[in-house]
Amino acid sequence: MRTAFFKTLERKYADNSDIVVLTGDLGYKLFDEFRAMDPKRFYDVGVAESNMIGLASGLSLCGKMVYCYSIIPFLVMRPFEQIRMDVDYHNLDVRLVGVGGGFAYGLEGITHHGLEDIALMRTLPNMTIVAPADGVEAERIAELSSGHHGPMYIRLGHTNEPAVHDHKPDIEIGKAAILYEGRDVALLSYGRTVSICRNAINLLSGDDIKPSLINVHTIKPLDNETICELFDNNRMVMVVEEHISEGGLGSAIAELAADSDYSGKVRRIGIDRAKSFIGRADYLRASHGLSPEMIADSVRKEMA
Repeated sequence: MRTAFFKTLERKYADNSDIVVLTGDLGYKLFDEFRAMDPKRFYDVGVAESNMIGLASGLSLCGKMVYCYSIIPFLVMRPFEQIRMDVDYHNLDVRLVGVGGGFAYGLEGITHHGLEDIALMRTLPNMTIVAPADGVEAERIAELSSGHHGPMYIRLGHTNEPAVHDHKPDIEIGKAAILYEGRDVALLSYGRTVSICRNAINLLSGDDIKPSLINVHTIKPLDNETICELFDNNRMVMVVEEHISEGGLGSAIAELAADSDYSGKVRRIGIDRAKSFIGRADYLRASHGLSPEMIADSVRKEMA
């Protein structure tokens, strides 16, 4: 996913002299081509993420479109004040590209886990939040990001994520994608967990349960129209996300359900921060109920 995004951005970088790329002491081989094409538009600011956001803001005010790259906790949490005041308040064309969504850096421990980022970014009024499900979606998001006005947070996984699409999807920022149309229950997800939900649906094929699967690749602005249609047509919506249970997509859906007087069930499967582990990503996901088997069992239990 990360490689697919930046390979596409390379082409944009070659064609658009207003694109500037900043990194916080990360991604050396990833940026070799950027540096070779035009070293005056690529800067490694070192371990100084707050300064990176300030620099990005100044460049944007000078008419540049700036991409800032780092691991999610260092990109989003450490310089949050600068993101809030320098970028979002001024509605600047700065793209925050965070790698390591959820447990992608599982073995590095909680300092590298990206679990609270969406909750933070949702509080910012001008921020758009997108999270591609696979490399093909990441390519499309990279293309769309260069034409988007205002700040954007792009949440990436890492590498070798399972493919969700066998062709380039027609993604529109702000519009959820219905991958499977079922009945009675709708699963909503984004990022890496979209493929996990797809596997869970396959496990339910022997049951009399055929869930819909909705890829909410744009968490903000939320596609209220599509979500409200799901409320009209399903007795339950279940949000599955590799993020803490508070403040993420699950919270956004629950808020919309309350505002819409939805009479069905809203259920959330997310990360319980009271359980803190170190381990490989799949092990950590399973420890929080994010395996296909556990998601399928949750659907069966709720539908019963």
